[in-house]
Amino acid sequence: MKTPSPGLRRLAWAAAALALVVIVFGAFVRLSNAGLSCPDWPTCYGKLTWPQHAHEIAHADAMFPQRPFEADKAWREQAHRILVGVLSLLTFALAAWAWIRRRELGRLVLVPYAAAGFIFFQAALGMWTVTWKLLPLVVTAHLVGGMAMFALLAWTALRLTLHESPPAHSAKLRRMTIASIVLVAIQIALGGWTSSNYAALACGTDFPTCLGRWWPPTDFHQAFIFLRHIGVDYEGGVLDGPARTAIQLVHRIGALVVFGHVFATAIRTFRTPPLRNYGIAVGGLLIVQVCLGISNVVFGLPLPVAAAHNLGAALLLFSLLALAVRLRPAPR
Repeated sequence: MKTPSPGLRRLAWAAAALALVVIVFGAFVRLSNAGLSCPDWPTCYGKLTWPQHAHEIAHADAMFPQRPFEADKAWREQAHRILVGVLSLLTFALAAWAWIRRRELGRLVLVPYAAAGFIFFQAALGMWTVTWKLLPLVVTAHLVGGMAMFALLAWTALRLTLHESPPAHSAKLRRMTIASIVLVAIQIALGGWTSSNYAALACGTDFPTCLGRWWPPTDFHQAFIFLRHIGVDYEGGVLDGPARTAIQLVHRIGALVVFGHVFATAIRTFRTPPLRNYGIAVGGLLIVQVCLGISNVVFGLPLPVAAAHNLGAALLLFSLLALAVRLRPAPR
């Protein structure tokens, strides 16, 4: 790949940064129970913004009597949609610029193309999130899709920025890093499933045990039925206690597996002198993320901590992507 345009690099970083903002703000919307605060899509009670004057609010309540307007929630949902619209424009601009510079970018040009393609997938999921009333599979897929889009944009920005050759004998570390990325992605999906089924506090505020026991009653069959009835209002969750407990326990076990492998990756990275800072970043973010997860349980899912947990997951994924780019084999 030839030296890219500085403008293209800046655009890629801007898109990746905005994608991160969208992820965290989306978590804020979901965790504050504002995901259905605008019952229509893409407008909010028929408006491009949201009702703000008395006559607009009265009209909104008449249009959707089943969901009265709540000002403190509706602005969050519609502001999130507006941010997604801006991110879409940035991503399409990045893909168009990449097409113009395709000879310089080589195969990297496919990554911004994929990010642009994800816009349509995410738009459909955003619509179904509302019209299918927070169906857990759709909400989880929307989170995973957002993280995947952020990863594609971050990968593009990192590839346009990091050009050093990898250290000698780093093939094993690269395999460990790729495995870490896969494990973190799976754990993010499990976290989305936990949140969309309102299972974050299924164990109460009990940690490391759950409901006073190491293995309380569980229902794994109901916990992982992915396709459920469309049309049911899933706000607040529909699963019983044992099913939610099963989801929470799987998320905790997944966290142990992820911590073990990613921490080993961080240690090995730290022991490779040219990559020491990457090891510190991966290890530090991993520890912060675990502490945020425990704090969510112990303190009863406070909104700032829960939103920070989503931010931590994205930053941990970013640090591993940066390490993977740094370990890419030199082109022949």
